[in-house]
Formats: sequence, structure tokens, C-alpha cells
Amino acid sequence: MSHLTVVDHPLLKRDLTILREKNTPHGLFRKTLSDASAILAYESMRDLVLREDTVETPLETTAGYKVDVDVVVVPILRAGLGMVDGFVRFVPEARIGHLGMYRDEKTFQPVDYYSSLPHGLEKAHVFVVDPMLATGGSATGAISHLKAKGGQQFTFVCLVAAPEGVVALQRAHPDVHIFTANMDRELDSNAYIRPGLGDAGDRIFGTY
Repeated sequence: MSHLTVVDHPLLKRDLTILREKNTPHGLFRKTLSDASAILAYESMRDLVLREDTVETPLETTAGYKVDVDVVVVPILRAGLGMVDGFVRFVPEARIGHLGMYRDEKTFQPVDYYSSLPHGLEKAHVFVVDPMLATGGSATGAISHLKAKGGQQFTFVCLVAAPEGVVALQRAHPDVHIFTANMDRELDSNAYIRPGLGDAGDRIFGTY
């Protein structure tokens, strides 16, 4: 599959194991998700545009670099909020938008309920984050919404992905690069990822 990167890192494999474990308490789940997201953020931001600059060391002037693109992180509410900290660890100046979407339990289709986005999306590299890419409906809808608002450059980042969701997202938005920690086996009859990690939103916020 083009434009798909499965990040292979021993610490990410360890963290994903903690996130899958059903008895992991929500405090540890929240921290581990943030740590895993930082690894994914590091890998997914390898292609950020830089500009050359100069810096004064204690001894002399030397060459250096600064990020030369506006970074916007857009979590898909509510579970995507758990991934934001991992990104702003590396780019604290990143601006953060919010998109609220939920899945209709009968149709499995995404339903929009909230949008708050920064201006200037057309000049930004937008990272859309959500722990799970299941049917691909929310991710596809979110990116369509952001494109309608002027966004042009996107990366989608998740912890686990189902093959069905990857196919759906790539079919709708072939220009979007997907980063994930693992390609899981499949969706079940309720459109849950197997083996998955349960309802990430409930597990982040302790609302199960």
C-alpha cells in the first residue's frame, strides 16, 4: 500500500502491548498513549521543511536550522486528544485544531458535531491524529472537512489500523500519508478492530 508507514520501534511495540492489555488502568493508558504518540510524531515529522539559519554558540557563529512550515495538529475528538501531547513535545509552537466526530452505531458512518480550526490551513502541514483507523469513515470525513477549509498537506497518524480503514482512506485521499504502529487483522461485524485495544476514548478518560 502506497503512502503507508508502519513504524517499527522496540519501545513502540512495548507501549502498544501495554495499551492492548485490558487491565491497564486509565492513568497508565493515558501516559503510555502519549509516549507512543511521541514516537509516531518523531517518525511522521521526518519530512518537515527546514530553513537554514545561524546561531551564536558560546564560541562562534555556526549554521543551524529552523522548521519552515506551520505545523497544525488536529485530533479527532475525543480519543485523538490523547495523542496531542506527543506532538507538541517536539513542536511546542504547533497550533491545535479540534474536530468532533462520532460513529453512528447502526450505520457505522461518521457524524460531525464540532469544529474549531486555526486560520491558515492552506500553508500548514496538518497532522490529523486518532488512536484507531477502523472503517476509515472518521478519518476520511475529517480530512475532507479540512480540505474544504483550505488544507492542502496532510499526514494521518494512528496507533492501530485495520486494512479496511487504510484502503478506504487511501481511496478517498490518495495524497495523505498514513503512519501507524501496527496493521491489525480485521474489522469484526460491529466494525471494531481486531485485536485492537478497545474503546480508546473510554480508556483514556476512565469513562468505561
